[in-house]
Amino acid sequence: MKQNLETKRLQLQQMKDEDAATLFTIWSDPIVTKHMNISSFKTVNQATEMIRHLTKLADDKQAIRYSINLRQSAVIIGSCGFNQIDFTNKKAEIGYELAYEHWGYGYAQEAINCLTNYGFKELDLNRMEAKVAPENASSIKLLQRLAFTYEGTLRQAEKYDGVFHDLALYSKLAAD
Repeated sequence: MKQNLETKRLQLQQMKDEDAATLFTIWSDPIVTKHMNISSFKTVNQATEMIRHLTKLADDKQAIRYSINLRQSAVIIGSCGFNQIDFTNKKAEIGYELAYEHWGYGYAQEAINCLTNYGFKELDLNRMEAKVAPENASSIKLLQRLAFTYEGTLRQAEKYDGVFHDLALYSKLAAD
């Protein structure tokens, strides 16, 4: 899998340990993590461990996560990637988040569009899935703008912070 992808304004780079401090700032922000299936991080070490876990999954070709960098400044503003890749069934689950101060500028749409194009055209995937908290209206609007189709609600699909949570399932096919 490619370690770097580019768009007009962004560079997606496979996460590395050096990204931990900046990603910690994003992953520790309760506004950002409100709709994520993780609690806000408390230490930079948690970010380092997450990056190492994701790197192992990438090495095993099971997932890949990219830091989202502004091309002009190389500042990390978020992350995105394939949370799970199933090459047998030619499908992947995507995930993404941006630092709060970068919301509303179209960066998430640009990054996810790049990611899905890469998945369909170069990884030969047939299906992309995104699981979103039903109350996360911004993320749902993003997926709709990217022509993802709502398939239904996965009731009590994940447990985090000691509570079961519903997830809205969206998908996009290569033929869409």
